[in-house]
Amino acid sequence: MNQAHMEFCTSADWQEMLEELILPGALNRVDLGPRVVEVGPGPGFTTDVLCRTVDHVTAVEIDPTLAEQLRDRVAGSQVTVIVGDARCTGLEPASQTGAASFHMLHHVATDVDQDRVFEELFRVLMPGGALLLADGFDSEGVRAFHQGDTYNPIDPATLPARLTGVGFVDVATEDHQLGWYCSAAVPVTSELPTR
Repeated sequence: MNQAHMEFCTSADWQEMLEELILPGALNRVDLGPRVVEVGPGPGFTTDVLCRTVDHVTAVEIDPTLAEQLRDRVAGSQVTVIVGDARCTGLEPASQTGAASFHMLHHVATDVDQDRVFEELFRVLMPGGALLLADGFDSEGVRAFHQGDTYNPIDPATLPARLTGVGFVDVATEDHQLGWYCSAAVPVTSELPTR
């Protein structure tokens, strides 16, 4: 992330936007169950909110500095922080009841890599497990804010085909004031992926 972007993403203003404007609408869409993997928690504002509704969060963060800061901050809580790549978390297959990513997927460089993240989340979710995604809309202003960053926004209209191609069912998207939400599920009768 560029410096301005990093400063905003660790600011009280962004925390307030997440807690008051984005996450309530997202989390009302699905029941993530007691064990949730969150990919790309960054400073952990979203992790804090998840902890209020689930028993355990495994936060997978690719940036070692952010991961260490989050690990130190949540020490002794129901959060496990892993330094890792959302395309290959290392978690056991079918070990999570829910998976979530909030305003991070646009930092995944290519559509192919984003689809690998979706495949990995499908792999670690148990049959009947829930997926919850949220991100922002593309615009000139947002692109300017991401200058010098990896920026690959997702058109939410493409998500039903992309997620069903991985194996998810019941894919639903919804726009809101600051972006979009998407929920999906692993079929209850799903066999464990062989990948």
